[in-house]
Amino acid sequence: MRLSSLSLAALAGLAALPAAAKDASYIGTVETVAGDSAGMARGTVFVDANRNSRLDAGETGIGGALVTNGREVVATGADGTYALPAYDDMNLSVIKPAGYANPVDQQMIPQFAYVHKQAGSPELRFGGIAPTGPLPAAINFPMIEDAAGDRFSCLAFGDAQPYTNQEVSYVRETAGKLLATADLSSTECLIFAGDVMGDDLSLYPRFKRIIAVGQTPQYWVGGNHDVDFDAETDAHSFDTFRREWGPEYWAAEFGNVLFIGLDNVRYPCNGVDPHPFCSTDKSHTYNGVISERQMEWLGNLLPQVPEDRLIVMTAHIPFQTFTDNTAAKHQTDNLAELAALLDGRKVLTMAGHTHTTENIEPGEGFEGWEAATGLATSPFHQLVIGGLSGSWWAGDLNAQGVPHATQRLGSPRGYFRLDFDGATFVDTYLTFHTTEDSQFHAAFNTPRFRKWADALITYAELYGTPSKVLPPVTRNDLADPFMLTRADLEGDSWVAVNVWNGGKSTEVTVSIDGGTPMVATRTQPGEGEAKYRGLDYADPAAILKQATQGSLAIRSDRGGDDTAGYAMFQGNRMSGVAGPFPRWLLTDNSLHLWRADLPSDLSDGVHVMTVTATDRHGRAFTTDYTFEVVAEIPQMTWQTQLWQ
Repeated sequence: MRLSSLSLAALAGLAALPAAAKDASYIGTVETVAGDSAGMARGTVFVDANRNSRLDAGETGIGGALVTNGREVVATGADGTYALPAYDDMNLSVIKPAGYANPVDQQMIPQFAYVHKQAGSPELRFGGIAPTGPLPAAINFPMIEDAAGDRFSCLAFGDAQPYTNQEVSYVRETAGKLLATADLSSTECLIFAGDVMGDDLSLYPRFKRIIAVGQTPQYWVGGNHDVDFDAETDAHSFDTFRREWGPEYWAAEFGNVLFIGLDNVRYPCNGVDPHPFCSTDKSHTYNGVISERQMEWLGNLLPQVPEDRLIVMTAHIPFQTFTDNTAAKHQTDNLAELAALLDGRKVLTMAGHTHTTENIEPGEGFEGWEAATGLATSPFHQLVIGGLSGSWWAGDLNAQGVPHATQRLGSPRGYFRLDFDGATFVDTYLTFHTTEDSQFHAAFNTPRFRKWADALITYAELYGTPSKVLPPVTRNDLADPFMLTRADLEGDSWVAVNVWNGGKSTEVTVSIDGGTPMVATRTQPGEGEAKYRGLDYADPAAILKQATQGSLAIRSDRGGDDTAGYAMFQGNRMSGVAGPFPRWLLTDNSLHLWRADLPSDLSDGVHVMTVTATDRHGRAFTTDYTFEVVAEIPQMTWQTQLWQ
């Protein structure tokens, strides 16, 4: 794939981003001073001149810094002091002002909060929070000056969700390798959009050591697989997460950007939220909703944030999603209330959860959104940032020794880079195995493909995966997907282009043999319609990858069931005959798929197809494909008859 001169010009400004001045050596903690708090949280936000995490004589307070108890928000006085009402089970935190940096711990977790939970957590499998005892007399927040400025980058990762140490190793070979080898000099933060872990929270320490190699401050929100599942109420469900990472909701300012992390995972929701899946006769489960306390906090925070700031808000469960467009559980119940608080602001939101990429622009809408979220269309720009784990670490190993785990809407596993310049941003989706100018893939949707895929999907629906029944077709039965027959061309055939970060403003063209470019059409307009799914809306390239997982058939004499196939979810072994992904993972629909019909009069022989995708930032990405037109598919296997 190549970048056009247009996109190179668009990138010229980003290439000039200065090396940020983040200081990974400032290791420290929040200072607590023993004594009687008299029912109020008090302290000082200060410049830690000698970097010892203590407020020493002569050190300067930082005036105008925002401090919060998770409900009220106050600005420090000119001397850096604050006072806030105290209550039990409180996160007391400072909202890092631009131009300053919090200390970090040895694993690069910013130290900006004090968790007050006097009696500690109830008995929990993974420990939760130890008793903190009475509130200290003073809680002081040290900082150093940071000259990063208004132009910087952040990396954003969706669900890593490792259930086992083997999958933590996959994290090391993807995100860990990236962070250890990339130039992160202009990268001010790493953001993780929840499902950091896959239920087994004892894996947090190893995960932390891997991510820390990036020597870049990290900011986290929790997901439905980060909760303490044995918590009886939502008040305790993120206690282990809070112990390991900090507050379940928070804010920090970099340049002209205010980053906000939200907790929109209510667990358990049973008996609290009015959905059938939250009824008291059902097993404990979660729901997507922002708590009343967080809404109160946002209502107190936002009036103190200048109107010209860009607000980047991260939660785990999408605010709205195409992937689960009719499901209340997988979207945010009270989005309308949140949007009212943010009305008139410049906002970008990010979420994980669905293990898909979605670039949703303001004003787009799909069936089910109004019923699930209170709004029929998107009130602001939304990114669903995909899964670091892709489709839950499923499938055969790629060239890097990691499951390819192609995602449900067809995107490869990856992450986002956000480049900020003042209050503007450029979003780029990146994979762990291709270069930055790779932003899409293309393939042919032909009658031959649809006949083959229909057999595959029918099998997956009938027998499930894994299965002991041989599938009717595998990847091999389609022969060469870049060979078109005369019957294909005379039938209904088109080019299907999956632009992984494509959105409403993306433009896609297809040119054959240097001819006039054909303008491709997005298959989902986003105008309130239902999800279009089926073979007419399938991504052939993605389904080909998802069609045949040979690793399902792996079995050894020594390992037996324990090492057979591959694992998904809570140690569930996927083992059987080589076959497709489970039906629900097959890409027969996508938010970011474009279609360009093929001409029927192409001559026999080899042709060159040039596909170009231009994003909303004016960057044009181009890839050339070769394909072959034949009268009919020749014998594609060894011609045994010639030797008989």
